[in-house]
Amino acid sequence: MKHYQGYLLDLDGTVYLGEELIPGADRAVAALRERGAKVLFLSNKPLARRETYAAKLTRLGVPAEPEDVMNSPLASARYLSRHHPEARVYVLGEQPLIDELAAAGLHFAQSAEATDIVLVSWDRQLTYDKLDFAHQALMGGARFFATNPDVTCPLEGGIRVPDTGANIAALEATTGRQLEVVIGKPSPIMTEMALAELGLSVGECLMVGDRLKTDMAMGASAGLDTALVLTGVTSPADLACAEQKPTYVLESIAELA
Repeated sequence: MKHYQGYLLDLDGTVYLGEELIPGADRAVAALRERGAKVLFLSNKPLARRETYAAKLTRLGVPAEPEDVMNSPLASARYLSRHHPEARVYVLGEQPLIDELAAAGLHFAQSAEATDIVLVSWDRQLTYDKLDFAHQALMGGARFFATNPDVTCPLEGGIRVPDTGANIAALEATTGRQLEVVIGKPSPIMTEMALAELGLSVGECLMVGDRLKTDMAMGASAGLDTALVLTGVTSPADLACAEQKPTYVLESIAELA
């Protein structure tokens, strides 16, 4: 593996699993930084603002500032404020995502009939009323966006729990509509934001992650070199069946050191 000037590192399944650091992740990140590489942590997980992720990384032994993290709530807020600043948005998601959008000055829909965009995300407090609001708004012609497409999220102990993709699938099934815009990985929206954040070009960065359909797909579609780690949701059997292979395959992020 050649040395890159920048590294885009996925978090869940790559740097940590739940509250457990992947062994050697701290040394790997330290080694990259010591040789002068820029590191940006990327996460599709929409359950917290980037300050929370920076604090978690630091607590687990990987020093990080909020500016070192790009996640789907931040990307969503930036994208919507840039391209749909006057839209009335209904968020099927949790409070940190709502707070991020509010901080960006976005407007929130007060009724399904007055909704311009439904932004679907992970919501562990999902209720029938929330789902119905999103359904009625979409049936009324609202745009159909999502923070991320992940169907499940890996936790420590090999557990996987339902993620945003489950809510997308439910609304596609009930409305007959298809999701229009994904803002997080593998969307080029997040790729462009991440590269701009680092101030580097495609050929200068490596995308490192555990998912073929988000991390590796994002890197490949942008022309980035990619490194798949086998500490998250992708197994060697999954990799063997994949049509598009990553540039590198690593047992874990520790091998970057």
